Amino acid sequence: MAATPDDRSADAPLDGQEATPYIDALREYAARSPLRLNVPGHQGPAGADPGLLSLLGPSVFELDLPPLMPGIEAGERPTPRERSERLAARAWGARRTWFLTNGSTQGNLIACIVASTLGPDVLVQRNMHSSVLAGVILANLRPAFVLPNIDEHLGVAHVVSAESVAALLDRSAGRPAMAFIVSPTYFGAGADVAAIAAVCHARDVPLVVDEAWAGHFGAHPSLPPSALQCGADLVVSSTHKLVGSLTQSAMLHLGDGPFAARLEPLVERAMTLVESTSASSILVASLDGARRWRAVDGPRELPASLAAAQDLRERIEALDAFSVADRRFTEHPDVAFHDPLRVVIDVSRTGQSGTALRSFLHDAQCIDFEVFTHAAIVAVVGPRRGVHPEVERLIEALRQIPAAANRTMQPVATVFYAGEPRLTPREALSADSELVDVQRAAGRVSSDTLSAYPPGIPNVVGGEELTREVLEFLAAVESQGGFVRGNSSPDRGKLRVVRQ
Repeated sequence: MAATPDDRSADAPLDGQEATPYIDALREYAARSPLRLNVPGHQGPAGADPGLLSLLGPSVFELDLPPLMPGIEAGERPTPRERSERLAARAWGARRTWFLTNGSTQGNLIACIVASTLGPDVLVQRNMHSSVLAGVILANLRPAFVLPNIDEHLGVAHVVSAESVAALLDRSAGRPAMAFIVSPTYFGAGADVAAIAAVCHARDVPLVVDEAWAGHFGAHPSLPPSALQCGADLVVSSTHKLVGSLTQSAMLHLGDGPFAARLEPLVERAMTLVESTSASSILVASLDGARRWRAVDGPRELPASLAAAQDLRERIEALDAFSVADRRFTEHPDVAFHDPLRVVIDVSRTGQSGTALRSFLHDAQCIDFEVFTHAAIVAVVGPRRGVHPEVERLIEALRQIPAAANRTMQPVATVFYAGEPRLTPREALSADSELVDVQRAAGRVSSDTLSAYPPGIPNVVGGEELTREVLEFLAAVESQGGFVRGNSSPDRGKLRVVRQ
């Protein structure tokens, strides 16, 4: 297997990574001035809406092609797409890589389908992406949840430890088919993936890592290692987030570990169940280009981005009303590292919520942040050349934020979880249900998955009993300016529960 980026010097061979097989195939097709009697219906720039054509330009419509075009995704093997996927596997150090055109959601659904072929039980980190819970429902899995460390001051859910994963695996009634964790989180906190992989493998359990936020990990020695380098078996990567492909494109990587031979055909078959038969050629081309950037230009460009993120932190620390919270993340026992390209700004000393500040900065300054809680806002520094933030513009905008007099935002309430699971999430979804007043919901089984923002953890998963404590917590979050996601009732005073 090819060397991973950390093992490669700047002058080492790039194993053909400079090539862009899929992009080249699209370009060659368009250069032939084809007579198109096929779909999509625009059949090229001439059939495009004029407003959209002026917005996107003609190339998008020239290269927007149906699937299985000869010389692109069909014909002589390996096809250009297959060659690009093989280059991606070498770039990330995977046994095999699949391109995804329905985001990391598609990768998480595939992993859940694969898990269901190995057994009905799975271990799931409680603050996994909602698409994992969707996969649990679709694959009719029985989840056992491992809880992350909570930063109550910021309203942030961090990661899980190897010890907590091992403890849950050891007390599970049946051996879980797979373990699902997320690292890093939305806020950049990373787990000790190597240690977690070790405890999973010692118990014959494959490890799936949602590494959506870290397609750049492992591309430079100053960055944390990737989950693949740490021994993960399946890794979901939203390459559009920080590697530069287009939104809704992603990759699924298979590690070359003890379960690889068994998992590979299962992933291949599951892929056919959730992949569109009209996968976007534009999205696939963007993955081809993002792969080339990570392998070729990324190692050269990342140092400047890391320096820009550090400069931003220092400028923020010099402001009286703000501090950089991510420097404190590793004080939490489960957090092994932090992504240096994610700058987490503690805004609690302003006396205003991160939600309010986000709205002010967007409306008054047209400055947009990635994520926010009641006490924090998160800036993402792009890893590619030419996208570094205008630091002076941001600092000046922060100086203009009106402070609330003599007031500091208080920590969020303690996080409560729902009661015991009474049904699987799939059973709860399909069960006969009814709407009840929130005041009468304690003791009932929830039909919906409810997540309080902040911090965004599923406080209630469909099939779990609603406790008075969790209902009071959800009400407290809403009273503090947060909101509860997942309630299917249009009336915020009601919840959907399983009919008794």
